[in-house]
Amino acid sequence: MDTLNYILNDVSPFAISSTIKDLQKAFNNLTYSHLPVKNDGIYIGCVSETDVHCFDSDKKLNDYQYALEGFFVRKDTNWLDILEAFALHNSNIMPILDNDNTYLGYYELGDIMSLFNNTPFLNESGAIIVIEKGLNDYSFSEICQIVESNGTRIFGVFVSKIEGDKMQATIKIGHTGMNAIVQTFRRYNYTVLSKHEEDKYLEDLKQRSDYLDKYLNM
Repeated sequence: MDTLNYILNDVSPFAISSTIKDLQKAFNNLTYSHLPVKNDGIYIGCVSETDVHCFDSDKKLNDYQYALEGFFVRKDTNWLDILEAFALHNSNIMPILDNDNTYLGYYELGDIMSLFNNTPFLNESGAIIVIEKGLNDYSFSEICQIVESNGTRIFGVFVSKIEGDKMQATIKIGHTGMNAIVQTFRRYNYTVLSKHEEDKYLEDLKQRSDYLDKYLNM
């Protein structure tokens, strides 16, 4: 996906000599979590809104240069890596540098998220399965093989949670063969966390439970 069309320059980087008062005013008029900063025309990092509002408004930014965060992405960075950078730095603005470290502009988080929204994982009609297995026991090739061997297309899969020695994977598939896929995952010792109307295994368990309750109450 071409992210270069999303480069923005609506807000120019602030000079390191800018006053804190000017930065506070800028943040009050913007919705950004950070603002880029330059020194002699060279990008040197971002300053956060939280920090700026804690600084002395009568001072200048170079009095707080230690607080700058030097994150950025390259103009050829993959959009998934850009999303990761947003998450790692808890920012909704991401400066972009070329290979010569020239500042080109910035991305907004919402624009990059829109690329994800346009992927088949989200906009194709299908169903979601959430499975769980040991961190050392799963493989993406096995997960995809289970889905495709049951005659269903797979639109995407990613590790959505890691906790202790367990991982959870979220899978987007076509609508067909849900019950067979769920049962196959169980045969391969995956725990199916999502609920599915087509899941005959859970339906059978409920029927047996209802029968047992009826028997015990006789």
